[in-house]
Amino acid sequence: MLLEDLVVILKVAEFRSITAAASSLDMRTATASAAVKRVESTLGSDLFIRTTRSLRLSAAGERYLPICEQAITMLEHAKQNLQEDTGNIEGELRIGLSSDLGRNVIAPWLNSFMDEHTGITLKLHLSDSNIDFYRDPVDIALRYGSPNDASLYGFKICEVPRLLVASPTYLEKHGTPKNLEDLPKHNGLFYQLHDIIYNEWELTYNNQPVKIKMQGNRAANDGDMVRRWCVNGHGLAVKSSLDMCDDLLNGRAVALMPEYIVKPTQLWLICPSRQTITPAVRLLRDTLRTHCQYQLQQLVAAGVITEDRI
Repeated sequence: MLLEDLVVILKVAEFRSITAAASSLDMRTATASAAVKRVESTLGSDLFIRTTRSLRLSAAGERYLPICEQAITMLEHAKQNLQEDTGNIEGELRIGLSSDLGRNVIAPWLNSFMDEHTGITLKLHLSDSNIDFYRDPVDIALRYGSPNDASLYGFKICEVPRLLVASPTYLEKHGTPKNLEDLPKHNGLFYQLHDIIYNEWELTYNNQPVKIKMQGNRAANDGDMVRRWCVNGHGLAVKSSLDMCDDLLNGRAVALMPEYIVKPTQLWLICPSRQTITPAVRLLRDTLRTHCQYQLQQLVAAGVITEDRI
């Protein structure tokens, strides 16, 4: 009996579906079905009761699966401890990343990370939609905002200032806004999630919260597209300082109205369970913290943000 087959069995029990389990494990349904059959043949007992519309645990499955899960967890912990003792970090990282941060900031860091740790393999899932660990083929996710689900585990990577930004070419053509009253005269570039357009910007001025609802002719469900529109001179945007760091440091974008502080956010590495917090994940966490702090310190040195904001 293969250990990989037992992992499939546990996933099938979790999802109550061979197809969903296969999708979660990034394998063909036929491969997952064959794994179930091998385990049942070895045990001489059916672990699942199948109908055309449903799948549930049999009495034998209800007795066997909890012990099987404990055994796999113990084996995985033993493997992780051995890797930490030898300093040989390996394993697969299936990471969910937002489009802009993932493609333009994190991906180059991951290339260096993998060059240093050659035993690690990588699968990226780039999407600005909310991550569903039971639907999406990921084990961990890097996301803006602290997790609001108490069942999730997370590591805070850093505080992330958000900025009101525009390109020099846009400002040359349309002028530079100096205060809140100037903003409605400008074109807003917005992020959209499903049918919600985030065109109400939250700021703080003299320690007082203020909101302004902007008008604009462009919205996208892809943060990278919003950044590209901004850099190409199509309007103003509210963006993460990490997303815009390279553009700001190289003069492709300018931070506006520094006395108006845009509502900040945080960057978190989120895991669905303790079992997914492997030595590779902890090493990735530390690497991300180092890189993010370096990027933010560059913005401080360039006068884009102040030290107290990070």
